[in-house]
Amino acid sequence: MPVPIIDIAPLFGTPTRARDDADRAILAAAHKIGFLHVVGLPPQMPLGLQARADLLRIFALDPAALRRLWRQKFEPRNSNVYRGWFPLQPGNVTAKEGIDLGADVLHGSDVIRMGDPLREATPLPAEASLPGWRAAIASYYGAMEQICKALMHSIARSLQLPEDFFDAAFHRGLSTLRLLRYPPRTAQELAGCREPDLWVDYEGKRRHLAGAPHTDSGFVTVLAQDEVSGLQARSADGHWVDVPPLDRALVVNFGQVLERWCGARIRATEHRVVGSHRERFSIPFFYEARADATIGPLPIHGSETFEPFVFGDYLWERIVQFVEFRGMQSLRQPIRP
Repeated sequence: MPVPIIDIAPLFGTPTRARDDADRAILAAAHKIGFLHVVGLPPQMPLGLQARADLLRIFALDPAALRRLWRQKFEPRNSNVYRGWFPLQPGNVTAKEGIDLGADVLHGSDVIRMGDPLREATPLPAEASLPGWRAAIASYYGAMEQICKALMHSIARSLQLPEDFFDAAFHRGLSTLRLLRYPPRTAQELAGCREPDLWVDYEGKRRHLAGAPHTDSGFVTVLAQDEVSGLQARSADGHWVDVPPLDRALVVNFGQVLERWCGARIRATEHRVVGSHRERFSIPFFYEARADATIGPLPIHGSETFEPFVFGDYLWERIVQFVEFRGMQSLRQPIRP
């Protein structure tokens, strides 16, 4: 099944038949494959090649300046635990570097809570080293929040809930803007990776992976891709389907918490990145609830019964399984013991 392309322009307007059609198309795609391309985004949003290039300037920053942004796991002198830069880690299936940026890049110190790594301040490069970059990041973060809020309103309507049902849980939440670079992998580096899942068959050829198969943890992920392909989603029948780059389109997929919250009406789909000889950049935005938001069964027919949980506690337990967070389990105290 190819990944559908859905025009979501009606989501940003008043109630119309076109908006109802878009709601149905989004829910159908979310249920059947769990991936979609969205187009018809508001023209003022910072999308396209130039907008991406503006954000990705950080990868050209001087290595010494970048090191000041490294997470404490990789640079013990730094205080940031969750936000910040993670370097390449050879020997793993996943081969990427990048930076995780939190809600404070847009909302400021109001969202920072001392003592909770999930709500720590985001380390940022000096304005003089990347003029205008902070403003570009804030603008992009705000645009992604707007898109995700529109998508959650659409999902709420499809579930016969008030369209603002989810708003309180996400207000100034833990959403992460991540800038990623997948470098070409050398023969020597690949030979040093002993993980059995490194190599896959892709279009009849033996290819290595650059991103290990996984599902996202939370709710909604919105992804801007560059022109280099490689992203794949696993369809319901087990086959891997290409999610190709499309100009001025964003890829949307869904996370495990939303799947559970919605009683599996929405799929958290496994996905991976197939490597190539070309450098690849991507910009995912993970729309996440507040650290203290309680997730419990929805008041809808057929909703799954489960014990309510605090989202921040769940998120921390989940992310420390990923390679760039491994070994950090003890660095955060749960909100609910």
